[in-house]
Amino acid sequence: MAAGARTEDGSLEIMQSVDDDPLLDAQLLPHHSLQAHFRPRFHPLPTVIIAHLLLFIHVVFVVLAFLTGVLCSYPNPNEDKCPGNYTNPLKVQTVIILGKVILWILHLLLERYIQYHHRKVRSRGYSLIYRSTRRLKSLALMIHSTGSTVLLLILCLQHSFPEPSRLYLDLILAVLALELISSMMCLLLYAEKIRKFNRAKPQPDVLEEEKICAYPGNITSETGFRTISSLEEVVEKQGDLIVYLKRHNALLSKRLLALTSLDPGSQSSRT
Repeated sequence: MAAGARTEDGSLEIMQSVDDDPLLDAQLLPHHSLQAHFRPRFHPLPTVIIAHLLLFIHVVFVVLAFLTGVLCSYPNPNEDKCPGNYTNPLKVQTVIILGKVILWILHLLLERYIQYHHRKVRSRGYSLIYRSTRRLKSLALMIHSTGSTVLLLILCLQHSFPEPSRLYLDLILAVLALELISSMMCLLLYAEKIRKFNRAKPQPDVLEEEKICAYPGNITSETGFRTISSLEEVVEKQGDLIVYLKRHNALLSKRLLALTSLDPGSQSSRT
């Protein structure tokens, strides 16, 4: 069969037969196989358990700090002796500050861990959860950094003005309590957002917006320009969309080549 035929106006009408195209001659893949290979698979964020574990460690630290301060430094902070000499040779405030430093390091590691997984989920096309938790996922570390600065100021004042020593211990415990309350609110709110995201198992944002726009009467897609969106937000959304589509197209190409090469003898047997 000819590959093409000339029309009456002299233009060339391109027509290619099935026998001339090896891709069209190949055996069609079953629908369920295409769905299994080409549908984006949801990967949940594994940060909820780590956030709850760090929150538990924080609560245990504050409780032990209060118990140590009350049992070892009251009613006379100058004695600074614990039953059984558990903190010997360190002072009570020194032990509390060392625990605070370790807790700050753990929060720093948690923040890096969360940022790593959120960058991965952003590259998969989930920009909405990334932007909605942008400040929340690093707020706990900022709270602890601020608390560490206040504790450093208290220790400087105590070094210059040793009396009254009991007041400084009360201030240290008060800072630790405020840190715990603020950090608990941030971590619980973050964990709840991520838990809802993992439970919903949504498709990438661009597919969710197409699903919404497929029904009349719904809101328009946020991928394009909207008057209520700032220019910076629009550019960020479109940049995330381009990165996701490039990654998704590359993945689809690899899977399509893998599927078409599963049965290389099918084409040779039919020629």
